[in-house]
Amino acid sequence: MENPIKNLNELIEKVDTMKKQDKLDLSSDQDLSIAIMNLVSIEEHFFFTGAKLGKPEYFDLLQEVRKMRGDLLRKIIKNPEGEIWCISKHLLAASMRLMEVATKQQGMGKKEEAQELFEKAYNLYSLFWGINMKVIDTNDIKKIDDEAMDKKDKEKKGFMGKLGVLVRKAIDCCIE
Repeated sequence: MENPIKNLNELIEKVDTMKKQDKLDLSSDQDLSIAIMNLVSIEEHFFFTGAKLGKPEYFDLLQEVRKMRGDLLRKIIKNPEGEIWCISKHLLAASMRLMEVATKQQGMGKKEEAQELFEKAYNLYSLFWGINMKVIDTNDIKKIDDEAMDKKDKEKKGFMGKLGVLVRKAIDCCIE
């Protein structure tokens, strides 16, 4: 079975070519994805505020933010198939929540727990990009071992670990 992350250098070349052709601005898209995460959080806050206070006008505000979030998400997710739209939204939302919980844990001096949560948040964020950059072909994914991608996998970092390395190399917001 071929590794779903076929060739890291090939991916980086593809991303660089797309950048040169002005088809892809990952720095802006990465900023946009963080904005979308925050819009999902704002939707949640409008919901809980409306429910707790019994004020339905907060639900109207929620709908406005939801529309904005949808419009912005369409800038990153082109031609979604199946459940990719919802999967993407939930990956960003879960990543954001895990970052917030990790930050709180770190503030309480629970650095080991925080580190685990930060890693999980980054793995979800990497999965979002892997899916939306079409790096992941779900037909190629097969579980061999808890940490191995395929029978030839010597590093055994697992799918999420390898995807995280790929995203770190492909999406560098500091390189213009």
